[in-house]
Amino acid sequence: MNSPYPHLLAPLDLGFVTLRNRIVMGSMHTGLEDRFWNYPKLAAYFEERAKGGTGLIVTGGISVNRRGWLLPAGGTMNGKADVANHRKVTDAVHRHGGHIVMQAMHAGRYGYQPFSESASRLKSRINPFTPREMSTARCWEVIGDFARAARLARDAGYDGVEVMSSEGYLLNQFLCKRVNRRTDEFGGAIEGRMKMVVEVTRAIRKAAGADFICMVRLSMLDLVEGGNTGDEIVATARALEAAGATMLNTGIGWHEATVPTIVTSVPRAAFRAATAMVKQQVAIPVVASNRINTPALGEEILASGDADLISMARPLLADPAFARKAAAGKADEINTCIACNQACLDHTFQAKRSTCLVNPQACYETELVYTQAARPKRIAVVGAGMAGLSAATVAAQRGHDVTLFEAAADIGGQFNLAARVPGKEEFGETIRYFRHRLQSTGVKVELGRRVAKGELEGSYDEIVVATGVTPRAPRIAGIDHPKVLSYPDVLLGRKAAGKRVAVIGAGGIGIDLCEFLLAEHSPQSVDSWAKQWGVDLQSSVPGGLVEPAPLAPIREVWMLQRKRGKMGTGPGKTTGWVHRIALQRHGVTMLAGVEYVRIDDAGLHLVHAGEAKVLSVDHVVVCAGQESVRDLVTVNEKGEPTDARHHLVGGAHVATELDAKRAIREGAEVAARL
Repeated sequence: MNSPYPHLLAPLDLGFVTLRNRIVMGSMHTGLEDRFWNYPKLAAYFEERAKGGTGLIVTGGISVNRRGWLLPAGGTMNGKADVANHRKVTDAVHRHGGHIVMQAMHAGRYGYQPFSESASRLKSRINPFTPREMSTARCWEVIGDFARAARLARDAGYDGVEVMSSEGYLLNQFLCKRVNRRTDEFGGAIEGRMKMVVEVTRAIRKAAGADFICMVRLSMLDLVEGGNTGDEIVATARALEAAGATMLNTGIGWHEATVPTIVTSVPRAAFRAATAMVKQQVAIPVVASNRINTPALGEEILASGDADLISMARPLLADPAFARKAAAGKADEINTCIACNQACLDHTFQAKRSTCLVNPQACYETELVYTQAARPKRIAVVGAGMAGLSAATVAAQRGHDVTLFEAAADIGGQFNLAARVPGKEEFGETIRYFRHRLQSTGVKVELGRRVAKGELEGSYDEIVVATGVTPRAPRIAGIDHPKVLSYPDVLLGRKAAGKRVAVIGAGGIGIDLCEFLLAEHSPQSVDSWAKQWGVDLQSSVPGGLVEPAPLAPIREVWMLQRKRGKMGTGPGKTTGWVHRIALQRHGVTMLAGVEYVRIDDAGLHLVHAGEAKVLSVDHVVVCAGQESVRDLVTVNEKGEPTDARHHLVGGAHVATELDAKRAIREGAEVAARL
């Protein structure tokens, strides 16, 4: 009874099975589900989370039939031939006392293939394919497909299934007037629109038995026009309970919604009120989800009565031992998910294998292995940004004697800048994690220590150069004018920008800088965020959408780029649109195809669309790329060190748009080889 998180770590007796705690690894499609030869890797991935103490694991989406594929030839459970591969996954989880359910899904009109089907013949704005409308008979066929998939899942050793009825997939499409224009028994009022998911639940219970988990992921806040009201959501939840659902998981927002739901700028636990609304109306357990990434927050939600379990998908991608560390009272050792999406969801939407920016071993458990070194070496790592921190801690974990040198007064590198951007405060968690890792792995750290070329030769067996980047100064007349500021100076508060600012560069750093200039405020409350994005968390109106009320900008900002075309494309697919909408709502003037002429007392002189202009600004902030800092090594014509004992990683290796995902992975890979 001395548990640091008594509610989060309490067992949950479902009558026929007991979960060891209230931590659920929510569904996340990794790409490993789609090819049978990757199932040993998928098994190893889930096994790590089971070893880490997770109570219940949910797989990525597995289609119940081929028309329900999200991508062509995606993972499917519709025949006995599929069972053997899934057995590898369930056996791996059960070996460590965990439980696992298979997410049974049908993509509906989100299927990126020409055979998709939906409630009505209405194309989604995020998909080029128009679905065929399902006949009444076809609806009953698909209900049978869900039941068959559940029965096969049981044969494969799964403890249950999760029925995917949120995020805008097929069953969610039936639930909402946005897509459901039917006049048969599966359309009309909410009683007809809910019939598809209710009958799926009833059929699964009949096919798989009473001692089988049937968790339904219900959309509790649609965030699209034509979405359901809170009353309709509650009515559906009650009907699902009556149909035999074991528990309800929370889904938030459709993929085509223009309100962010999972990016780092969304406040933690922003949608708990939507979950609480449903929990108050049903007797079965309800799972809270979205932007819950610490055990303390999960504990607080459960203690308040807003939910019965906590779903954390990306946090368990970031740290498979989340539950074990929480139980041991070592929450400070958790590698916290920062909700960047750069290596997980961005990869998913590019049909690439998912992984994690802060944990490159995720989904690569059988490939990126940190074995004990056969012969310990003396290793120097120069630079304590993300690449250097990754290299130093992995090398030390493997048994090497590691010294980390950093010229600045603290670790973190460019992440110290990112953490200053409103909505990116989570990035500071990664610095906190590495600070602890340096101590726990025994890395010797020398801060404020600038290393000279050749100084370390002879004292170390290997030298990892992670010296990062320096901002690039574009060739513009007057670039040394007092009006010109660097982005590090502005973000770190060394120099203050005026009320009218031009930002040169529209990549990720340029966007971050604009958001910093427009706000410079403390982390937002959930209520403030909801007002800005026009979200009614109780769904008193259809879809939970109201008129947005953005905060008034504190500056007038121009964002400029030389190349023509779309601006603000630096961030990934799942986050870039959020930043672009935010900048537009704050009145940022975006100019592409700009020719810079000069900077002087009058401001920034430029030519745009063939017209000469002068932006009468107080300051010009340069975010025009970076250059590698690699003066500690001699490189050949290919940019590779001429000395085999030298290893370039991160920005020192390639100075493209700052890429922490590549930096952390490169650091880990080099350290794993040494």
